[in-house]
Amino acid sequence: MKLRAFFLTLAAVVCMAAASDPSERLQDPAQEARARSLFKEVRCLICQSESIDDSESLFAQTARKVIREQVEQGASDTQVKRFLIDRYGEYILLKPPFNPANLALWLGPFVLVAVGGAGMFMLLRRREAPAPLTAEEEARVAKLMDQG
Repeated sequence: MKLRAFFLTLAAVVCMAAASDPSERLQDPAQEARARSLFKEVRCLICQSESIDDSESLFAQTARKVIREQVEQGASDTQVKRFLIDRYGEYILLKPPFNPANLALWLGPFVLVAVGGAGMFMLLRRREAPAPLTAEEEARVAKLMDQG
C-alpha cells in the first residue's frame, strides 16, 4: 500500500512539473486558448514525436514563448504557422499541408496498397488449376478409400 501511495505522489509531482508556468500565460483567455491549440499542431524538433504542448525541452519552451508573443501581437493562426514553416520548414507541423512537395507523403501509402493489391490479384489469376488425376492415380485413391 505504501508503494502505491509513493507512485501516486510521484505522478502528482511529475504532473505539476509538466504544467506550464503561469507567468508565461497570456492575460487574455481567448488568446491563450488559441496559443494552446497551436501548441498541439507544432512538433518539438528535439523530441520529434511530441507536440510542443507535451514536451518540456528547451526548444518547446522557446517555441511556446514565440507563439504566445505572435498571438499577443495579433497574428492569425495561419501567420503563426507560416512564420514557423519559414523558420524551420514544414516538418515543424505535426500535420503538414497537402502540396506537390510532400505528395509522396500523403499518397505513398495508398499507392503501396494499390500496387500490392494488383500484384496479389495478378499472382492469384496466374495460378493454374491442378491437372486431373490419371487413371492410375484414380485407381490408387479408390484402393485407399476401400481400405479406410
